[in-house]
Amino acid sequence: MLEVRDLAKSFGAAPLFEAVAFGVAPGELVALVGESGSGKSTLLNILAGLERPDAGSVHLAGQALPFGNDEALALWRRAHVGFVFQAFHLLPYLTVSENVALPLVLNGVPSGERAGRVLAALQSVGMARHAGRKPGTLSGGEAQRVAIARSVVHGPRLLLADEPTGNLDEANAAQVLDTLRSEVKRSGAAGLLVTHSPVAAAAADRVLRLSGRHLAAA
Repeated sequence: MLEVRDLAKSFGAAPLFEAVAFGVAPGELVALVGESGSGKSTLLNILAGLERPDAGSVHLAGQALPFGNDEALALWRRAHVGFVFQAFHLLPYLTVSENVALPLVLNGVPSGERAGRVLAALQSVGMARHAGRKPGTLSGGEAQRVAIARSVVHGPRLLLADEPTGNLDEANAAQVLDTLRSEVKRSGAAGLLVTHSPVAAAAADRVLRLSGRHLAAA
């Protein structure tokens, strides 16, 4: 589903990483680990189309990311990428269901179809009964499960998670990791999880380590 070919990125004259190449199969969750400053989040942002590499290419379902075209890249990202953040990034003035519906609104899904898809996404993460609540009334684990529902509601081919358990206690982290893994399997998306946590990495099917400007199996 995801194929990364010889990616390189530098900041000024300092190389961050080079010759990064790997693939992720449909329904596979891969953990990306490494020391702070090794470039993990930058690599994730490149895969999401939020940053451009200096060299190399990224292919999703056989199609190359259009790094040279800002408008095409934004449309591609909106249609094909789901992103889960450490800080949830739920809009506090919207209800749970309204937050989850945002990707569908941005992708022009008709209102009559949105309600059913939002409900299905919330049911899949065990949050349907909280659809009318505001994010400020949720626990950290509940908020992150809502964020996962939002990230998958539009059927992305690529699901990216940047330290999704970083703000959670052990019990909530375990539940969120189980939910994330289940959603990757259910949807058939390619899943990539950036984490510092050995426990979170252990929940993945495979672990890759970014160190010394290069990527290798951990």
